[in-house]
Amino acid sequence: MVVVEVPEPIEEQERIPKEAKKILHELASDWSDVADFRALEVIPLKGAMTNEVYQIKWPTAGRSRKVLVRIYGEGVDVFFDREDEIRTFECMSRHGQGPRLLGRFSNGRVEEFINARTLSAADLRDPDVSALIALKLREFHYLDVPGPKNVLLWERLRNWLEAAQSRCPSEEAEEFRLNVIGEDINTLEKLLSEEGQRIGFCHNDLQYGNIMIDEQTRQITIIDYEYATFNPVAYDIANHFCEMAADYHTETPHVLDYTKYPDLEERKRFVQVYLRSSGSDKEAQDAEVENLLQYIEKYTLASHLVWGLWGIISAHVNEIDFNYMEYARQRFQQYRLRKPLIPGTGSDSVQ
Repeated sequence: MVVVEVPEPIEEQERIPKEAKKILHELASDWSDVADFRALEVIPLKGAMTNEVYQIKWPTAGRSRKVLVRIYGEGVDVFFDREDEIRTFECMSRHGQGPRLLGRFSNGRVEEFINARTLSAADLRDPDVSALIALKLREFHYLDVPGPKNVLLWERLRNWLEAAQSRCPSEEAEEFRLNVIGEDINTLEKLLSEEGQRIGFCHNDLQYGNIMIDEQTRQITIIDYEYATFNPVAYDIANHFCEMAADYHTETPHVLDYTKYPDLEERKRFVQVYLRSSGSDKEAQDAEVENLLQYIEKYTLASHLVWGLWGIISAHVNEIDFNYMEYARQRFQQYRLRKPLIPGTGSDSVQ
């Protein structure tokens, strides 16, 4: 999900559910610097592709009070278990990794508003910012999150393939050749299930809109954990690299530009920073860097399949103004282009 503030406020009565307003009123009534807890201002945050997101503000004598309201998108529970996501959200809060949960209502929640700037697409290419992300991501991967520590990537791919097949009319299923993607998943799983890979708690959606930076402290915060699970850390990094092709704040937010995929030098620099604290000698670390880089390139194929299927399903379940189907076509196209470059993937199935 990507968000950016839209300057024109909208009437809260039109968008915010009654249950959410009750929570907001209760919160503000406890703040002595808010003169009128009903005098709230609602500002939509642009660019969300899974949920509707709003900043809520109350005027005060000093700085205004702010919280964030997240209204869950229709039909998106096909992608993740909402209760698992809430538990992850609460766990992140306890670890000091993200905003606090302030309240829940039937189709959404109220969160603490973080006083930091959401990154832009250009920020991901800034070497200094990229290094901060690499360090934060390593910290994130080592979080001790309760629950099973097994890899969920392949199960997710198969579940999403089944969901796409059940929703697509025959012409769409034929266009995306959904009948053979199962073979591609099996091939990738076999190729990428070697022992010795680092498994960690992965965000799985590390695009720029899910990363915030405090301009004064330079502290990075990773937000929005809907898709977070344990997975190979190489997959999470691969997904982050693939997201560098996106700019969700243009007039055509679904259009991807893969000339912006990081070159070898950029990828190597990120991985070196990520592994910097491993404590190994230079020769061992060089080998570790090279090994991780190779796995990352292989996992880009899985990333393209994941988000290609996500796009197909979203086109049928989500009413947010985004060209999900064209986005899916681009992800599958990249899968098709990159697959011959990866040894062991067999013939190209997705056309």
